[in-house]
Amino acid sequence: MKVSDITNYLESIAPAALQESYDNAGLIIGNYNSEITGVLISLDITEEIIDEAIERNLNMIISHHPIVFSGIKRFNGNNYVERCVIKAIKNNIAIYSAHTNIDAVIQNGVNTKIGEKIGLKNTRILSPVKGVLNKIAVFVPQKNAEQVRTAMFNAGAGKIGNYDSCSFNIDGKGTFKGNEATNPHAGKKGELHTEQEVKIETIVPSYLTNKVVSSMINAHPYEEVAYDVYKIENEWTEAGSGMIGELEKPEDAMVFLNRIKEIFGCGCIKYTEATGKTIQKVALCGGSGSFLLNNAKREKADIFITGDFKYHQFFDADNQIIIADIGHYESEQYTKELFYELLTKKFSNFAVCLTNISTNPIKYL
Repeated sequence: MKVSDITNYLESIAPAALQESYDNAGLIIGNYNSEITGVLISLDITEEIIDEAIERNLNMIISHHPIVFSGIKRFNGNNYVERCVIKAIKNNIAIYSAHTNIDAVIQNGVNTKIGEKIGLKNTRILSPVKGVLNKIAVFVPQKNAEQVRTAMFNAGAGKIGNYDSCSFNIDGKGTFKGNEATNPHAGKKGELHTEQEVKIETIVPSYLTNKVVSSMINAHPYEEVAYDVYKIENEWTEAGSGMIGELEKPEDAMVFLNRIKEIFGCGCIKYTEATGKTIQKVALCGGSGSFLLNNAKREKADIFITGDFKYHQFFDADNQIIIADIGHYESEQYTKELFYELLTKKFSNFAVCLTNISTNPIKYL
């Protein structure tokens, strides 16, 4: 088993291209071709986590939070980040992180896991990402249209929500004339030719565009393939920030908050006025989600669950919604379980271990 086997699988679920600009998801330390003895899963990277990996003979660590967010100019061991990097390199331990990219996806994503723990149904992205979709239009001889469509779909095009193989097809006539250097599929070189063609239009996430175009060209019979790629501004409901869903039945707000405290093992929950209110529509975001409060209010959520709200931001609830700050670590802790489930299902005969260490730096009295 190589490092690349693990990273390729995880990035098929949470493409690195979906991470935020400030993030540093991906293989941070190590070589893709290195053989691995086993994987340790943790939310964070600390010296204790690396020591645990060494003790358990596991030479790859998968974390949610990257150990390095910005460039390190010196490796002197003057802080925990430098010490972690030095120790990992000395002991040939690869470190891989899936952070905002696995936050963003709805299928097998962090927020989906949180929603499962709470018992939400009809879950969807709270703030879908925009500007990451392209439309591809290609002109194909009628008799070859099906093979080209299939190749594009197999490469990842044509997925809209719960539907796949989505395309629009228009019959028409294409004209072309090849010069003496050509070997045309239809017609004769030097002569104008008219061919009955189909214009196939479909959409694709931008990070898959090159793969889809390559597959399309390989399946196409023409020497020179006529196609267009357009950037579109549609929302993409398969990825984005936060999540919203509904409980099966309304719950009293304080009953619900106590249930949340138990599920997430919270030292405390900071929340806004909840007396006499009921909860059914729930918005949430693992980690720091205060930037999504207005989205939650627009969706008329009864409560917004996340971490890291600042004092003055609680006033923005404005009695329209309950804000429940359950803590950063607490809200994302089940990411470890998510990684474990994904990897053990895919690699059933390989050592995948959850850390025995809590990396939460915050303690409660």
